[in-house]
Amino acid sequence: MNFMQYGICPYSVVPLRSAPAHSSEMLSQLLFGELAEILETRGKQWLRIRMFTDGCEGWVETSQLQGILPEDFARYSFNFAYSLELVYAAMGPDQFIPITIGARLPNFDGLHFRLGRDLFTFSGQTLSAGDIRPGADFLVKMAKRYLNTPFLWGGRSPFGIDSTGFVQMIYGFIGISLPRTALAQIEQGSSVDFPEQALPGDIAFFENKAGKITHAGIILPDNRIIHAYGCVRTDLLDHYGIYDESRKVYTRRLRLIKRLLPQMPTTEQAASGVPALLQS
Repeated sequence: MNFMQYGICPYSVVPLRSAPAHSSEMLSQLLFGELAEILETRGKQWLRIRMFTDGCEGWVETSQLQGILPEDFARYSFNFAYSLELVYAAMGPDQFIPITIGARLPNFDGLHFRLGRDLFTFSGQTLSAGDIRPGADFLVKMAKRYLNTPFLWGGRSPFGIDSTGFVQMIYGFIGISLPRTALAQIEQGSSVDFPEQALPGDIAFFENKAGKITHAGIILPDNRIIHAYGCVRTDLLDHYGIYDESRKVYTRRLRLIKRLLPQMPTTEQAASGVPALLQS
């Protein structure tokens, strides 16, 4: 594509790398429909970009980002729908695009969206940006949709996800944008003094043996946590950390709990504007 200032991800999942080489570390991923600002070109093969969702910067292949005009970037930024299906096909002219959960459908009208000149049909379950309602119940329901997703460093899709990517994706469904890393996420919200005071939807952060914050998860009812460790799973949580009941060991040491939702709504409030499948 010719150099442009903005781009949109036209594929299911695209890696964001630390350097312009396929062998470099994958810092994060772009999902279908996510937007980016193009900062630099490196030859014909690589672009350095800044992701619109969280400001994360890195390199993508030129062929894996579709250039768009500034007016399209502005329009797509807030006029979209999230796919709520783990994987569902968007059907276009003589082509299919596998759309993953959390992908964005630009200018979605309830059945169609356009990417460039092509018109696509998507009949899976969606949540439009205008219908997003922050609520702990909906957040927990969406988190459980990722159960058994394998751990992948830098991942943000149902085919592989890391702990902070998981927290970021789930909070996005309730309209709260979070940074990509644990060190940045822990600066958000207000602190919860004791684990006994934690509520469903709070975020717990964990440290390694060197005292560095390296892991995060979302608190569930009944002293449990859902997090990406080997795969997205649930474990017990107490004042010390995450306890693996099968191995009878602590796997993560608790550092801090943060609350981003000042008021936990009732199930009825949280379900307002949420598709019926998720209200059960």
